[in-house]
Amino acid sequence: MKAGRTFFVADLHLTDERPVATGRFFRFLDEAAAGADALYLLGDLFEAWIGDDHDEQVARDTAVRLKALTAAGTPVFFMHGNRDFMLAERYAAQSGMTLLADPTRIDLYGTPTLLMHGDTLCTDDTAYQAFRRRVRHPLARALLRRLPFAWRRRLARQARAGSESAKAGKPAEIMDVNAAEVVRVLRQHKVCRLIHGHTHRPAQHAHAVDGQDCERWVLPDWYARWGYVVCDADGCALRVESL
Repeated sequence: MKAGRTFFVADLHLTDERPVATGRFFRFLDEAAAGADALYLLGDLFEAWIGDDHDEQVARDTAVRLKALTAAGTPVFFMHGNRDFMLAERYAAQSGMTLLADPTRIDLYGTPTLLMHGDTLCTDDTAYQAFRRRVRHPLARALLRRLPFAWRRRLARQARAGSESAKAGKPAEIMDVNAAEVVRVLRQHKVCRLIHGHTHRPAQHAHAVDGQDCERWVLPDWYARWGYVVCDADGCALRVESL
């Protein structure tokens, strides 16, 4: 699984508190991603990111590993998730990563393919979408970056706790993607393949768009399991395994 293949992962949620997932990710870089055509990290690489002065050891170790991968010839692309949208140019440069907008349309072995983190597809969760618009506003991010490190860390912990509490009170279906929004996005970007994460519901889905059969690949999280989507000239495949 070297040249001629491109890998996609998301929702690793790396933190010093979960060394098993970190070790599995580093083995994945060594055993699968090394020598590949490209690696795409589609958001939530880290459990939380409070700025490019983030002080967890896993952040430093991950930068070293990704930089080595890119130096060996495999480009790494990073798209922000809802947990690490504060990751900026400084850490990207340290890691050798290229930052991507969400969404991004690429040519994947001749097939136009749309890449997203996936949270904007969950339009039924109106409370989350309103929160996302507020915290992603350029002014809000600029103000957050100016706060002392200790304040940002405390705010991140409060946000994580609030997020878990909010999810516990929501029906599961509203935290999944909205099918009509998926079709709208596929039509808007003129693609018939979409790869995304965020929902932690790995699967391959089919969507009919203007008479065409389109495919949507959902990446797994890296909590009790791990995995990726890998694509080549013949198509894509999903791999999911237990940690």
